[in-house]
Amino acid sequence: MNNFTDREVEVIKLLINGLSNAEIGKILFISVHTVKSILEKIYEKTNCHNRVQVAVFAVKNNICN
Repeated sequence: MNNFTDREVEVIKLLINGLSNAEIGKILFISVHTVKSILEKIYEKTNCHNRVQVAVFAVKNNICN
């Protein structure tokens, strides 16, 4: 199973709720650039290519309990 940091899990949870990068950044008090960087790491760990794939992966693998 993939090892996600606490911050990556926070981003995944917000992504699943349909928030934009800007909205995620505001909530987590980080820049949009940082959100994008975290998403790139998530894409690598999940072998996903977009937000929808990450959301499906997270739900299927119970990442966000």
